[in-house]
Amino acid sequence: MQLTTVQRDGLMELINIGFGRAGAALSKLTGHRVILEAPEVGVHSLDELGEILEPMLEDDIATVHQIFTGQVAGDALLILDHRSAAILKELLTDEPSLPLDLDASSREVLTEVGNILLNACLGTFGNLLKVQVSFSVPQLTLDSLAGVLGSLVVDQQELRYALVVHAGFRLRQSSVQGYLVVVLGIASLDRFISAVEDWA
Repeated sequence: MQLTTVQRDGLMELINIGFGRAGAALSKLTGHRVILEAPEVGVHSLDELGEILEPMLEDDIATVHQIFTGQVAGDALLILDHRSAAILKELLTDEPSLPLDLDASSREVLTEVGNILLNACLGTFGNLLKVQVSFSVPQLTLDSLAGVLGSLVVDQQELRYALVVHAGFRLRQSSVQGYLVVVLGIASLDRFISAVEDWA
């Protein structure tokens, strides 16, 4: 789906506000300055999502996902490959990552980072666009990209589109890349894009 210039600019501004809030919350939590950047944003059909993300996400991935309901409903995910997840945990906690598959400490840190980021973005969308949204408790999943994409269902309806945001974390002279993905049905996407246009 092609976004108009107004839609893309409005979305970028909303995401930057959400990322700014998330960065401030993470900085306060860790005592280190955390900057979140969103250099790219796009809307793609769910069928295209695997092709878009697969080249950048090797092997299994760490995903924090949060289902949201209301006038706009869907599933929001923070997606990191294992290497990025381990580096992010190390940078945020000053603890070296164990050479195990994401230990309990890593899982806790990543779930909290995902919770902060997803809540900041979804909360910003809801507040500024005046759209009421309720959140579920975030869940951390370690799975293949195909496994994660195959599990995306909200209210038993097939979801159709994904807002994909390339997310960059910068802290302590290091950077980590991930993706914020918001999956929406057609009706929710239409409401969301209309609200962005009205706000912009």
